[in-house]
Amino acid sequence: MATSVPTWPGGKRTAVIISVLFETWSEKKSPSYFARTTPLKPGLIDRGGIQWGEYGGKEGMWRLIRVLDRCQMRASVFCSGRSAELYPDVFKQLAKSGHLVEGHGYVQDQAFLELPAEQQKAIIRKVLDILTTASGQQPEGWATPIYGWDEHTFALLVEAGIKWYADALDISLPRQENTTAGPIVALPWSDFVDNRVLRASPRDYHDVYVDTFDYLHNHEPGSLINIAIHAHFGGRPLIVAQFQKLLRYFASFSDVWLPTHRELVQWFLQQNVENLAYRKRFFSEA
Repeated sequence: MATSVPTWPGGKRTAVIISVLFETWSEKKSPSYFARTTPLKPGLIDRGGIQWGEYGGKEGMWRLIRVLDRCQMRASVFCSGRSAELYPDVFKQLAKSGHLVEGHGYVQDQAFLELPAEQQKAIIRKVLDILTTASGQQPEGWATPIYGWDEHTFALLVEAGIKWYADALDISLPRQENTTAGPIVALPWSDFVDNRVLRASPRDYHDVYVDTFDYLHNHEPGSLINIAIHAHFGGRPLIVAQFQKLLRYFASFSDVWLPTHRELVQWFLQQNVENLAYRKRFFSEA
């Protein structure tokens, strides 16, 4: 059955977007996951976990930037505002390398759905101001920490000038949503981020994305893959090795489009459709 929506620009069959997460936690807080297998007693400061989470700013982001530059690909880097305060040199290099900085809350352990609307609004403004100063560019997109948005969040993002958010969990392709402040584009998040292989084989990260790509590329023209990676975990050699192989695999196909999130959103808006629903794409009677 023929599709009822345009293919990707230039007749490309599959699109791949690259999401890098550069996260930071509050002082004396650590990621909720860690390589340690023995839990600590409640109330203790997890200094090992804190140190593990700091890897992204000290080393992981630099390694990821180098791999992306070597592969001549641009990523959308979703950043905690606190990351820019702690590691300003990373943001100078992101701008130099042409990667795009987008919002990802102020700290990763702050859940928006626990906050009143006015506090959310203040945090969004704070984050955008910090990231704009650090990178020299105004963020256009957003990913909410821990998928923690509520009924106010998207309207507040629109009010702040955000055009799209990238952590939708119920779609495979872009859609337009209406909020009380105006429209916003929703982009799908990845179902398999690098921390899924924390206590398994790093090769699983490679194999899952290759198998997904092969299925979509062969059977679903006009499909999209969002490959996502954390700086503090995926920036380590054991995962970067798999990440680099993936980037080179995608680049080996002449009919793959590698846009940034912003370029994908711009293309979607030009189509003047509300969504690219699977049913409408592959079922002619829909």
